[in-house]
Amino acid sequence: MSTATMDHRELGRRGREYYDRFLREKLEPQHKGKFLALDVETGEYELGDTTLDALDRAEAKHPDSVFCILRVGYRTAGRIGIQAWRGRP
Repeated sequence: MSTATMDHRELGRRGREYYDRFLREKLEPQHKGKFLALDVETGEYELGDTTLDALDRAEAKHPDSVFCILRVGYRTAGRIGIQAWRGRP
């Protein structure tokens, strides 16, 4: 299935699978916390300090590709929600 026709869940699943299988051991020791823009069809990737930085680098090299965004050393690239406060703010 081409990434052009793949839904976001499948893109994420394939990206995580590729990362776990081929990139985790290579990237985590030196790049933990960096963001990764991964082309799941080719395995090519770019790293950046932010998601936008990684994506800009990847798109500059491969403008027609679709990328999965991951964070090196973390299960998710970010989080959605609010932070709970204990006590008074």
